[in-house]
Amino acid sequence: MRTVLVSAEVSPFAKAGGLADVASALPRALNKLGVDVRVVMPKFRGVDAKTSLEEVARFPVTVGKGYEECTVYRGRLPASEVPVFFLGNDHYFDRAQIYGEGGGDYPDALERFVFLSRGALRLQEELDWQVDIIHVNDWHTSLIPTYLKAGLGPRNARSVLTIHNLAYQGVFPREQAGITGLSDELLAPFEHEGKLNLLRGGILQADLLTTVSPSYAEEILISGEGLEGDLRSRRSDLSGILNGVDYTVWNPHTDRHLWANYSTEDMSGKGENKRQLLLELGLDAEGRAPLVGMISRLAEQKGFDLIMASFERMLSLGIRFVLLGTGSPQIEEFFERAAERYPKQVAALITFSEQWAHRIEAASDIFLMPSRFEPCGLNQMYSLRYGTVPVVRATGGLRDTVHEYDPDTGSGNGFTFTDYSAQEMLSALRRAISLYREDQKEWSRLRDRGMREDHSWEASARKYRYLYEEALATRA
Repeated sequence: MRTVLVSAEVSPFAKAGGLADVASALPRALNKLGVDVRVVMPKFRGVDAKTSLEEVARFPVTVGKGYEECTVYRGRLPASEVPVFFLGNDHYFDRAQIYGEGGGDYPDALERFVFLSRGALRLQEELDWQVDIIHVNDWHTSLIPTYLKAGLGPRNARSVLTIHNLAYQGVFPREQAGITGLSDELLAPFEHEGKLNLLRGGILQADLLTTVSPSYAEEILISGEGLEGDLRSRRSDLSGILNGVDYTVWNPHTDRHLWANYSTEDMSGKGENKRQLLLELGLDAEGRAPLVGMISRLAEQKGFDLIMASFERMLSLGIRFVLLGTGSPQIEEFFERAAERYPKQVAALITFSEQWAHRIEAASDIFLMPSRFEPCGLNQMYSLRYGTVPVVRATGGLRDTVHEYDPDTGSGNGFTFTDYSAQEMLSALRRAISLYREDQKEWSRLRDRGMREDHSWEASARKYRYLYEEALATRA
């Protein structure tokens, strides 16, 4: 089976969120299952420093009524034989950020991702690939299923669209439709509320649909950011497949980013990571204050309104708090000021750093994810592996992976709350802190259970392979 996965971001070459991790780990897992898989992504600024590149093709790509030159480079996913093809065009991709600066998309976002989508299909013609499945991801590549129906790209290829986050739909003024190069008839599925909605078109045109957890697949049929009716019309073609964790990257026993490695057999390294992090960030290390960590895009979706509304009460619980992330300028400013007001209790790293992400996972006692909605979530699964107890709102993939600790039976792997309120979030956080302070033996058992859980990609990759086979079975 020959598969091409097309994504706007792929770790470690370009990352803004969990999509990048999935687009890196899933192809490696599929490759181990015998799937012939290739990855296609933009050649963003800085890619050259992260892998060896070989130029393999040059060709023009139609964007609107004109052409843009595409130079294709071949690299490889780390620790694998999976090839990655980078579509190069400095006008579109040699920029400071992946999507945009100042919290929004670049003004020519539609042009950029038309170029990616049409370039990915043209590449397959140039290199004479006989492709069975084209796996597209989120709105950035949602034009591809329609381009296939229009006769572009490999004949008889089937399309699978994965929705990683329905909140981002690729909405553009109807007047920009000419950039896609599609006729009015083919554009009809993309029209929504007087605008062009790329994700809607992908939902209606892809052969099969997936999203990234079983619970999220159910939730979006009821509340789907305005697209629930379209999703219900494709209910029989929609699957929820939980994302996995790449344990070659996220493993505290071998993690090269940590100050000290550790495992369930010897947890001393976790304490050393906490000590070093507090020292590096200038936080008070006196006493046994629990360290609460967050690594997140700073967006309303992630529950920051709850945290900001109750932050003083959170700090009154005697915690240390560390945040890593970028996003909304208002949220960034709130935490920068909090770190200035409470320099011994709060640290705010308003940036993205893979190294600090790993260090915070390892050093924290508790990981907080109070999301308004969460299609899958990866950090709660990273936290479990790193012996960092998650406190989450029971929604989407968080509900599928984190289960409330039961003091009577000793079951569960974290602490959860259901109602979206600051009071409920604080109640769950208090339960976690109380156990941490009052019963270290039981805390250690809770932590150990989480570390021994298996959230690897193998099972999820098998489900994707089965889905690909299902798509091929419908091919005429």
